[in-house]
Parts: sequence; C-alpha cells; structure tokens
Amino acid sequence: MTFSIVARSADGTVLGVAVASKFLGAGAAVPAALADVGAVATQSYANLAYRPQALALLGTGVTATGTVQALIAGDAGPVGHRQVGVVGADGPGATFTGGDCHPWAGGVAGDGYAIQGNMLAGPQVVADMEATWLAGADQPRFPYRLLGALRAGDLAGGDRRGRQSAALLVVAKGMGYGGTSDVLADLRVDDHPDPVAELARLLELHTLYFERPDPATLIPLTGAIGDEVRTRLAKAGHTTDDLDEALASWAGIENLEERIVPGAIDPLVLAQLRAGGEDS
Repeated sequence: MTFSIVARSADGTVLGVAVASKFLGAGAAVPAALADVGAVATQSYANLAYRPQALALLGTGVTATGTVQALIAGDAGPVGHRQVGVVGADGPGATFTGGDCHPWAGGVAGDGYAIQGNMLAGPQVVADMEATWLAGADQPRFPYRLLGALRAGDLAGGDRRGRQSAALLVVAKGMGYGGTSDVLADLRVDDHPDPVAELARLLELHTLYFERPDPATLIPLTGAIGDEVRTRLAKAGHTTDDLDEALASWAGIENLEERIVPGAIDPLVLAQLRAGGEDS
C-alpha cells in the first residue's frame, strides 16, 4: 500500500528515506534512519519494531542483507504480508517482499539503495524509481535526489488506490539545525490530494530556512551591498552600529538564522531582505 526508497549518498555521509502512500501519515510509521548507521522502511502491514531492530543490527556491523534476514527470521507475525527495505553505511541495500503482499508488489536493491512497493499500479513504479535514482548520481543535493525518485514512482502510477501522504527523512552527522542534531530533514505530508508535490514544496522551504549557505556564493557586507543592507535593516527597525548584529537580529525573526555568516550575506538572504522592503 506504499512505495519507498531507502538510500545513501555517494560519499556515504548522508542516509535517508522517501515514502508515499494512500495511507494517513505514512511518515509516522514507515521510515527510520540513524546517521553513520543506516536507514529502513517498513511497510505493508508494517512491523514498526523493524525500525529500531534494523538500526541496532546495522550499528553492530551486520550488512543490510543480513539485517533483513534477521528481521524476517525474528518476526512472529504475518511475514508473508511484510515489506521492508534497508541500507547501511556501506555496501548494497536489501529489500524483502512477502509472498502475500497485495499486487503489484516487489522491490529492487543495489549499491547504496533499496526500492520497494506494494499495491502498486504496476512494476513500472519501482522500475522508474530505480532509473531516476541511478540517473541522478550527479545531483549534489541528496534530499532532492531522493524526492526525485519518489516523484518518478508517483508519476508512474504509485499506489493504485490513490494518493494521501508522503514523507522525507534525511540524516547526516551534525548537519541538523544549529549543528546540534543529525536530522538534516524530517518533512511529512500526512493528508493531501497531491502529497508528493506538497512534499516538494516543503523541501524548497526547508532549503531556504535550514540549509547552510554555499561559501562560494557569499557576498561581502562592504561597499554598495553593505550600504543597501544597512538601509533596508534600518527601515525594518534593526538599527545598530554593528551590521552583523543587525542582520542576525532580522534573520532570527525571519527564521533565516542558519544562513547568517559574519561579514557576508547569503544571496538568498539578500533576496528575502529586498522582498520584505518591497512589500512594505
């Protein structure tokens, strides 16, 4: 009743899960991930105990394949109705589809990924997800690559019952908010007529508010830009001799604090500052 991808970035530093389903709040049940350890998706009469069990096994060095085998072997429930995908910090991913899952059901796995789904419009859902994932090897932004694969499955027909929810969970060591968390992104669309599209919209917002700026694009707060920023901040009520302090104060109110770098301004922050001035 769900289709998902669990995957690892090419350099092995980022892990994540993307999932969609005709099921309320799939993001609350299907995905789990732990930085530097692995990621798991449990679905089709999901056994939520698979999530901590899989991460514990991966954390002790068990491979993704061994982890899936252990999960199935230790499950006293309806294994024939289970579906699970696992990826570790290295090596190939692994997937399992019980013989009693509602058709179409199946999965594929390869180096650093596993893709699976059940009650799908057909095998093309998984096939298109895999093709899109593999074609996106040059995509530097891992969450967008995951979402691209999910969108491909959705466009190929996805869950044959329709659409309802989607979620994206991405982890990387120290890359969460303020550097105090490993959760890079945790976005959920629990009930929506077009959840994958809505998830894409949320990811764009997440990028703006929480992604750290590219150092190569930063603009020094000097000369004409420095003067413009000071003037705009003053109009917004942030007047101080310390331009960095004024900008940080404004950015905190606008939820852009992750993009603040002393002595410079992120072009996206500048665009938001200019847009605010135009609105006023």
